[in-house]
Amino acid sequence: MNPGDLLKVSVTVPLETEEAVAGCVERVFRQAPALYTDEETLWTEVSVFLPAERGFTPRSRARLEAGLHRMRGQGVPIGRGAIRVRAVPRRNWAEAWKRHFKPLDIGGQLLVKPSWSRRVPQPGQVVLELDPGLSFGTGQHPTTAFCLEQIVAERPRRGAKSLLDVGTGSGILAIAAAKLGYGPVEALDLDPEAVKVARANARLNGVGRQIRFQRADVRRLPARPARRYAVVCANLLADLLTTEVDRLTRRVAAAGTLVLAGILATEFAAVCEVYAQAGWRRVADRRLREWQSGSFRRGNGP
Repeated sequence: MNPGDLLKVSVTVPLETEEAVAGCVERVFRQAPALYTDEETLWTEVSVFLPAERGFTPRSRARLEAGLHRMRGQGVPIGRGAIRVRAVPRRNWAEAWKRHFKPLDIGGQLLVKPSWSRRVPQPGQVVLELDPGLSFGTGQHPTTAFCLEQIVAERPRRGAKSLLDVGTGSGILAIAAAKLGYGPVEALDLDPEAVKVARANARLNGVGRQIRFQRADVRRLPARPARRYAVVCANLLADLLTTEVDRLTRRVAAAGTLVLAGILATEFAAVCEVYAQAGWRRVADRRLREWQSGSFRRGNGP
């Protein structure tokens, strides 16, 4: 391996299951993967690029294998799901991202784009400009896109509106919220590297002082929070969403909105049932391939 090379970790799967596997890979490595589909075979290579000094650890391999095994058990057809690791020049990583990362328009109000894009925003549209670093979510994944859509839909028109981003990853949701006028905005993640990257991304977008990032485990948050938020976004695994329903519920203001994402469609009904028992009603949801996300409010209100 030459100095500056990266490790490319790939899983090749059928086209129809690329989103499910991409979500698994994103959760393990805290970065959105690049996707490449062979037009003849219709198989997709789902890849992440890791710095050589960090490498592909036994722990991350075990987590990825466990995630793939779990999907097989749920009937998701991923084939062999073999994991391939090889060294690649850094320039190849950059080109792979340029093929994958396209501008994303959210309701005509928010434009997420890389710096190399010449896409011109619509009048009054907020621009979130991001380049895909090695630990960077771009909003391309359907669960992240749904959260962005709900943040836009709940955008404050008058006064302030608080937001909490649980499992912030790259910080994209918190950054979008800050740029759309939310405040205060707070975000947390268990991974210290994710928190570091999220802070850097916020600074690059001029909202570094508008967001409070912290390293925290949702399972260890205080039972009685110091603040409740108008909007809480939780893009987490389904089992974590269900076991921590009380902690998440206590962090949403009385008339607030709870956005749940990161859920396989096969698990969505079970998650909804748990939240219904806790007093939540679903007001919006969307399924895209293997993923389903929802927005919830309390009781029978509007």
